[in-house]
Amino acid sequence: MLGTALGGTAVAALPTTAHAGEPAPPDGPARPTGAGRPWRLRDTMTTDGSWQRFLRGQDLVWSRPPTLWYEGPFLGDGLLGSMVYLEPGANSIRFTVQHGRVQDHRPEFGSGWGTCRLPVGHLTLDPVGTITAVDWRLSLYDAELTGAVTTSAGTLTLSALVHGEVLAARVTASGGERVAWTFHPEEAISPRRIQEAPPSGYTANPAWTTRTAPDGTEQVLQPLTGGGQTATSYRRAGDDLLLSVGHSFPSGTAAEADALRNLERASSYAALRRRHTGWWHAFYRKSFVSFPDQRLQSFHWIQLYKVASASRAGGPVMATPGPWLEPTPWPAVWWNLNVQLEYWLIQGFNHPELDSLATTLRQNQEQLAANVPAAYRTDSSGIGRSSDMFADREVGQPGTGAETGDLTWALHNVWLSYRHSMDTSLLRDTIYPVLRRAINYYLHFLTPGGDGRLHLPSTLSPEYPVVPPQDTNYDLALIRWGCQTLIDSARLLAIKDELIPRWQEVLTRLTPYPVDDNGFMIGADTPYAQSHRHYSHLLMVYPLHLVNWDQPENRDLITRSVVRWHALTGAHRGYSYTGAASMYAMTGDGDTAISYLRKFFDPASRYPCRANTHYTEAGPVIETPLSASQSLHDMFCQSWGGTVRVFPAVPSAWADVTLHNFRTQGAFLVSAVRTAGVTRFIRVRSLAGEPLRLRHGLSGSVTAVLEDGTPARTRDLGDGTLAIDLLEGREVLVHSGTRPDLVIAPVAVSEPGAAWGLP
Repeated sequence: MLGTALGGTAVAALPTTAHAGEPAPPDGPARPTGAGRPWRLRDTMTTDGSWQRFLRGQDLVWSRPPTLWYEGPFLGDGLLGSMVYLEPGANSIRFTVQHGRVQDHRPEFGSGWGTCRLPVGHLTLDPVGTITAVDWRLSLYDAELTGAVTTSAGTLTLSALVHGEVLAARVTASGGERVAWTFHPEEAISPRRIQEAPPSGYTANPAWTTRTAPDGTEQVLQPLTGGGQTATSYRRAGDDLLLSVGHSFPSGTAAEADALRNLERASSYAALRRRHTGWWHAFYRKSFVSFPDQRLQSFHWIQLYKVASASRAGGPVMATPGPWLEPTPWPAVWWNLNVQLEYWLIQGFNHPELDSLATTLRQNQEQLAANVPAAYRTDSSGIGRSSDMFADREVGQPGTGAETGDLTWALHNVWLSYRHSMDTSLLRDTIYPVLRRAINYYLHFLTPGGDGRLHLPSTLSPEYPVVPPQDTNYDLALIRWGCQTLIDSARLLAIKDELIPRWQEVLTRLTPYPVDDNGFMIGADTPYAQSHRHYSHLLMVYPLHLVNWDQPENRDLITRSVVRWHALTGAHRGYSYTGAASMYAMTGDGDTAISYLRKFFDPASRYPCRANTHYTEAGPVIETPLSASQSLHDMFCQSWGGTVRVFPAVPSAWADVTLHNFRTQGAFLVSAVRTAGVTRFIRVRSLAGEPLRLRHGLSGSVTAVLEDGTPARTRDLGDGTLAIDLLEGREVLVHSGTRPDLVIAPVAVSEPGAAWGLP
């Protein structure tokens, strides 16, 4: 059990008799070539020039004006967000102005209306002449939009960025053009009104007011009925426009000061740009990946830019549309799949500083306790399907058909953050106390049946459209994962928890997963019989990996279940394809994995990836493109179950792949190069001194040497897997045959593709 939940802690003490690279006994194989010499990687991605050249090849470009939000450039800093496209029905360029902290504060009306994210407004750039063309580039490296707008009267040359909660733009005019900006405040009402009327008793928020400060700064002040205020401040200085949004609660005045302070700190476009580009240039250098499919490679890097534009640790957890609010039925945080998928990619990309989900759960533990019915608040916590950024949403009670597992699934994301960092404080201060209470909520309702097993009353499997069954696989998987994780965490934290015997009993007596001839069912007596966009009934396969491909006895069950899930069509959405791609990647089938992933990019599909890599169903849905990047990660490197798997499911068409500083569970940084379909070398750096099990995929005699050239202490575990002693801060190089060139560099494109945007 330790090996499953904690990544193989049990192999820490390795035998001292097997050392790759040591002289072999007389009757053994010859000493591997390459041992004994110090080594280091030759990283070609260390200069501004190398990064600028590479990322320029991934940029989004526009040669015609975007007319919809999912066609245009997008900017953000984790709080303030802006999308750029033609103003509907007008001869103007719209820059939306939205902010992740701007929400209503009336929980009595639910997350869709009472605590939803609220619109702020938009700027328009209003030319003299008729807009005839654009030539724009969204530079990933600089996180800046640059280019020109051509009109019948002349040209407007622009640049724009978002940094420090300030939207900054610089525009110059030539010919008969002039620079004219207009800010349009928007009514502070839920974007959900596109599909329904406000609930009974709902009153509109007051109208905004405007005023001009002595220095010429314009302000729009939006008071809220439930308390608090939103303030938008903007000013022109020469060619520069600076705009900032502040939001305060419960204070009705602090937002004004915040917005003005942000403008003062920004100073000018040039000054803000220096700080902005410095942050982004350092940001990208934390990891590197390159593979030969140009359009997918570009998409992958755009998702990293996107998540860094939408989330920063300590800030608000991402809402379903991210910080780019548009008319939508989902102007809140959805906890039954969306939020989980949004954050997976930050782990492999080596960017824990983007994890606002973990900080949200840590900061709102009292609210999570208040979400359960009053009778259970002393020892339980939960969260309903959707909430505001403070996790404020009541959760239903098992036995009533309620959806009860969402907090536990969100905690699996935090567990992944712990496993990728090995930060004990995250385990001690967030995961253990909150997961203990989330599992306690389940324990109140588990009851023994006539078979001697523990059973769960009716709960909802998100979002399967039938009467909620007993023993849903969604909840059974989360209960099993939660109990085992609590037992392992208590051992790690040296906590003698009185509930350990209870958790052990649950693991022993909990009813098996309901299964039929087609694989995993939705729940007891409820087969998977209708097309289902979610894979909530398959969580034990992915992402929990409780039932996995390393268990030969379960391979047929996994295959039947995934095939059945996709055999019933009609309800599938983009994340149905990304989920299947990741599941097939777990099996090592990269070609099937990429075939499912490409369904998400097929323009003929019902819900394809859009021109700017965003995604929409009835409104913006940010999680699906981000989860597509995780599917690519699952093809390149996996680390579930305590084993780091390098290039486990690379599609056969991708002969060359480079990974550098890819972060895995156990807090390892993996660098690896594959050329001509063969893995050339793997370098692993340990950040925490955790035991390393490496499935390397190499053939022939394998060498494992530390950075000083001394042989690493290893043990062959079979199936192409080595257990390697690697102390904190040390590195190991693994290769076969003679030592290859240890070069980190972009690979050549073998599958050309058009740029994203409207090229």
